[in-house]
Amino acid sequence: MRIDKRILNFLVIIVLTTSTFLWTFFIFHMSFDYMLVGSVILIRIISSFFILNDYSISWSKVSQKTFLIKSFVYITAFLVYLPIFYGHVRFSFLVSELFLYIFTINFFMYLYYYIINRSSVEKTKEVVIYGAGKAGIKLESEFSNTEYKVKYFVDDDKIIQNRSIDSIKVISQDDLKKSIGDSKFDLLVIAIPSAPKDTIKEIYNDLSLYFKEIKILPSMDEILEGKDFSTQLKDISVEDLLARNPKDLDQNKISSFIKDKTILVTGAGGSIGSEICRQCEKFGAKKLILLDHSEYNLYTITEEINKIETVSIMQNIVDKKFLESTFKTYMPEIVIHAAAYKHVPMVEANIQEGILNNVVGTKNVIDLSIKYGVLKFVMISTDKAVRPTNVMGTTKRICELYSQNSNGQGTDIVAVRFGNVLGSSGSVIPKFKSLIENGKNITVTHPDITRYFMLIPEACELVLQAGAIGTGGEIFILDMGKPIKIVDLAKKMIDLSGRKDIDIEFTGLRPGEKLYEELLIDESSVKTDYESITVAAPTKYDIEKLNQDIIELLESDDKLAKLKEIVPEFNHKTNI
Repeated sequence: MRIDKRILNFLVIIVLTTSTFLWTFFIFHMSFDYMLVGSVILIRIISSFFILNDYSISWSKVSQKTFLIKSFVYITAFLVYLPIFYGHVRFSFLVSELFLYIFTINFFMYLYYYIINRSSVEKTKEVVIYGAGKAGIKLESEFSNTEYKVKYFVDDDKIIQNRSIDSIKVISQDDLKKSIGDSKFDLLVIAIPSAPKDTIKEIYNDLSLYFKEIKILPSMDEILEGKDFSTQLKDISVEDLLARNPKDLDQNKISSFIKDKTILVTGAGGSIGSEICRQCEKFGAKKLILLDHSEYNLYTITEEINKIETVSIMQNIVDKKFLESTFKTYMPEIVIHAAAYKHVPMVEANIQEGILNNVVGTKNVIDLSIKYGVLKFVMISTDKAVRPTNVMGTTKRICELYSQNSNGQGTDIVAVRFGNVLGSSGSVIPKFKSLIENGKNITVTHPDITRYFMLIPEACELVLQAGAIGTGGEIFILDMGKPIKIVDLAKKMIDLSGRKDIDIEFTGLRPGEKLYEELLIDESSVKTDYESITVAAPTKYDIEKLNQDIIELLESDDKLAKLKEIVPEFNHKTNI
């Protein structure tokens, strides 16, 4: 029969109080006082029962907070019995017994914790924790029950370098490299959840040669509460290494733009659209109208957004009559237009559908935004619209022209142009990951092909920031950093996978594909208050003529020729 551990707690109070009083009586050369000891035991039991549920604390799961609770409870009890016995017993006697008791009970409590939780697992691997903050210390505690032995903490803070945590030395990055010798450490854990991506990249580039494996703790937003940090460690990814944190992200500006607004997002279930929805939820939108023609995508994002009111509309933006019913019913204040066909080879193979969805669909959304008094319309564009060599880029350039030259009718219409986003559906990274997982060689179209890359959340926050500062008629351009060679990206992903059996094969450029992308048609751009956002020079195009040209485009038998007429810089490349 098991004894209730709460009863054991009271027995501990009785035994330890008696023992510490015996010792204190001996030190002070006093005779044992049964009334004093009995009274103190009773008051400590009552205090333990009524203050902070101290009697029910589990000794097998103690922490620093437990020590403070225990100390507080018994100091409170001391303040109760001190006035009763003051003058009858020396004050120094009572204080000496109190601190001996607090020391003893906490000593036995932590000794019990150590015995119960000590690991029987043999330590066969060495881990270094980068970051000696709260996260790093928590991880060190969790590793005590694993095969990993924490060899060092590494931290950039010079104040704590060459000191120790639980007898584990804290060293600098340079000292770590000097200590490694010929063999590599098994694991590096980057335990800095608040670190910007640039810092993660610097640590990886500097230390990857010295470790067999590198893992990273997720960011503060991604860490799951109530779960051990060690179970949430993830492999460092190419997204972690390529991502950048915009230094001029103005969340107050975004919040003032989004908060308490009814917002319609087209293409709400896509890679960009779904993240736009998450950001709108984060920044306090009043209502989200989620519009997408994919049932599965719409269901997925609808299930995810649950902190604000949502309406899910399964609809194709090409159907203007049906789309108008949505505008008329919900009267959105802001429209963010992310719906588009974006895959270059697919649009090359389906020109008619690409034109319908991208050009006609965008035209419908803009026209209805103006008709129903939308305050601001924000269109997602692409770097492929600049001197396009494919149909997809050309259709998006026509959308830019339509948005820019429709402005001034009561709705502020802006477009935001940027390059590839990391991890979006149809992008190279998921494709490369799949090939690596299946043990297949990575296929790259050309050894010199380059692309701009940006994290999806980063891109979407900057889209909203551009929308917030837009006054109508602008094409905003996001700072994408430096273009990245796709072959270098492939090599990095192979290195991260640890696979030695995977090579790179070059397959040749696909229809409509070019070696590099651009963000500006010419060098004339206007700066904004934010370094990460600039404005392209405007292109005038009579809106009535553009409307007529679009009609003719739909009716034309030679659509490529008509596209070239509307967008003279279109230089179609078949790459066949």
